[in-house]
Parts: sequence; C-alpha cells; structure tokens
Amino acid sequence: MGDLSRRDILRNAGRVGLGGLVGSTLTGGANARGATSSRPGPNIILIFIDDLGWAELGCYGNRFNETPNIDQLAAGGTRFTDAYSAAPVCSPTRASLMTGQYPPRVGITDYLRADDEKHLSPEQETFVSPMKSRGYKTGLIGKWHLMGDYGKKRGAPSRHGFDEVICSETGYIAGGKYFHPYFFMKGVEAREEGEYLTDRLSVEAVDFISRHKREPFFLFLSHYAVHTRLAAKRDKINKYKGKLGAGKRKNHPVLAAMIESIDEGVGQILDKLDRLGIADDTVVIFTSDNGGEHRVTSNAPLRGGKSQLYEGGIRVPLIVRWPGKAGRGRVCKVPVNTVDLCPTFLDLAGATREDRHAIDGESLVPLLKGRQDLKRDALYWHYPLAKPHFLGGRSSGAIRKGDYKLIAFYETGQTELYNLKADPGERQDLTPTMPGRVLELRKLLEKWRDKVGARSSRGPGL
Repeated sequence: MGDLSRRDILRNAGRVGLGGLVGSTLTGGANARGATSSRPGPNIILIFIDDLGWAELGCYGNRFNETPNIDQLAAGGTRFTDAYSAAPVCSPTRASLMTGQYPPRVGITDYLRADDEKHLSPEQETFVSPMKSRGYKTGLIGKWHLMGDYGKKRGAPSRHGFDEVICSETGYIAGGKYFHPYFFMKGVEAREEGEYLTDRLSVEAVDFISRHKREPFFLFLSHYAVHTRLAAKRDKINKYKGKLGAGKRKNHPVLAAMIESIDEGVGQILDKLDRLGIADDTVVIFTSDNGGEHRVTSNAPLRGGKSQLYEGGIRVPLIVRWPGKAGRGRVCKVPVNTVDLCPTFLDLAGATREDRHAIDGESLVPLLKGRQDLKRDALYWHYPLAKPHFLGGRSSGAIRKGDYKLIAFYETGQTELYNLKADPGERQDLTPTMPGRVLELRKLLEKWRDKVGARSSRGPGL
C-alpha cells in the first residue's frame, strides 16, 4: 500500500495515544561503552508472537507448518536454539521485554486479569524514551497486555512514550477475536470486508515503515496470534486439513493457518525494507512471549507447554537479522532470555538509561557479532501461583546453569533436575543421583530470589 495521509492514519489506525508521556529521568545519547555519538543506530523491528512454540517453524525443524519467509529471515541472520521467555505466560514476559528486568522486580509475575490493579507503571524505566532521545520514532502495533484495568489506563502504552500506538487493545482481550469487528478495540474500522486481524497488523507495520523510512525507527509489531481461541482464514485451514499428518494437537490445521498468515506478514515487511532500500540499515528480531499451548499443539521434543517451567513452556524461537554486522545462517546455542532484549535495543541504538531500576539482561550484540558466551552464568524464573494454572502450571521457580536446569515447586518443596544437553525433553530427573548439584542450584536460586524480591504465594518454597 502507498503512504497514507495523516487524516487517513488517524481515521483507520485505531490509535489510543500519540506522543505519550516521556519520563524526564530517562536519558539517551551514549553507546554501551559510555561514549557519546551523534549517529543513531539501525532501525529496529521486533516481531513478537503470542504463544508461538519453539518447534512451530520450518527453520526449527517443523515439516507441517509452512513458514518460508521466517525461514528466509533465519537464513539471513542468527537463529538461537536456547532462547527463553522470562515467564511461561504473557504479561510478565512483556514486562521483562520493556524493562530488561526479571518479572518479580517489576511486580508482574502472572498474566493480568480483567480489572487487575497491577500494571506496568509509567514510572518504570523502559527502552522507549532513551531511544526517542536518540532520534528514533517509536511505534507499537498490536498487543500490549501490561494492564488489566483498561478503564483507568494507568499502564497504557501511550503513557510509556511510544510516538504511535496502533490497533492495540483498549479493553480486556480475554480470548480475543481475529475477524473484524474486534470487541477489545472498539472504534477501529476495517480496511476491507472480512478483515483478518493478523493481516491488518502486518499492513499497519508496512505503513509505519513507509512513513518513517527517512528517519531511524523502532517498531514493536506485537501479534495477537496465535493465542487461543484459534481462528484463521478458511482457505488456509482447508489447505492444512488436506495435508498428510493433520491432527487435533500435533499439526493443528487452524494453528498452521494462523502461522502462515504471520509468515506472509513477515514477507511483506522484508519486501518493503528491500523496496525502500533500507534493509541493510534495519535489524529484524522475531520471537515469542512463551511456549505453545498444549491443548492445540505439541512442543515435542520439549516437555510441557504454556504455564509450565518445563522447556515447552519457556523455550521460544528467536531469530535476529542484522545485515552486514551479524553472520548469515548462524546458529547460536548460548542460553538467552527476554530480559536481554531491552539492553540489546539500547546497545543497537547507542542509547542509555539512568537505571534507577536495575537491568538484569545483557545485550545480545556480542553474540550477534560472533562471541560464544555472555557474562552471566545462570538464568532464573519465578512463577508463583495461588492455585494451579488452568493449563497445568504449578507455583514454581527454576534456574538454568550450563546444561543443568533445576525446577523447584513451591507448594511441596519438591525439586526436579535435568541435564538439557543429554535430555532436552526433561524425562530423566537427576535429583536422586546428583544431590550436590541440586543443593548448589537450590542455593543459587534462593540467593537470586532474595536479590530480586521474589516470594512464593504460599507453601514451603525453598
């Protein structure tokens, strides 16, 4: 589509706020080493998928779903094999994305319900204002879910400094809706009859890129797909129903159709970057907020799914393409986490924060340039629940150090230990045979919980 007039943009985009409140305590203009630079970094596009499991893409070994454009993205960039979400559910992972902090530091450790008083406070430091101070135009298209009480809008994305907020929920999303009209975005007019939400967000992304092609930009394209309730375009569903191996969990036709629509949008974005001649000046990042939901997919060979701290619930795809700076077709096996994205954005932009709030993540830029490790030696999770999640998750915490991962269940004090290199499917619990390793990891997890102010909701914990 061609460039839109400002009038068209305001009428069709469904914005909930332009030029939001900018925190005066955040600063920019310095790179990761503290040296000032007048030149901004590359454009950055983050494509963030909801509930997309680690094993759903062709470049991660899936042979049923069709993802040629995402696979092309991986072939031209770096594919991470051991990338993790900061939590096994949506909201805490999104809080970590915005802040670079583990969820318990932010105070959001579970998904936010309707009328939930918890929200991402505008007082919380994020990457947005520092990037704006470096000259970036910033935009959010799609899902936010960092507030529950949409009536008060205390945690609305416009209050976090985004220049443009487009087609983002203004009411509680619940199970969502993928065809217009969207009950959680009242007032958003369809661009075409029978509009499909995933397609709409991709079109908005292409338009955003076109409008800001002559200036540095950060685009957060946050898809509502593939969150249940599943819904896709009929022709795509029928195509996958006719494929060999189609099933109700593994190779789900509707899920596959939704993923294909996401992939088509990725192709449109990559094509637009090429046509505008800015592909070499743009970093594209593709990832998910947590693992796939086990009612509609299998995360095999990984165990479990969304709401659980087994690998199927927290290991996610992560692909980064940075033309001319990061190698093509590289595979990185270093464990990384959602908390690393915020410092990565700041590093790429040459921006910095005052950091009244600690950053737990590390920039991934060194890994993209070929380094094989980060400074930290462990990753952590804290997922306290008052009662089990309806998808099977239990109140628990976890640590991964090297190849070993310990899960501690708060209500019972039970632990499980796995060697992920030898046993990525977490089938053999090594707790009985490696008590020394269990004790080491339990102590590290307890020390970390004290450091970040994490507390279990009930039970003996650690």
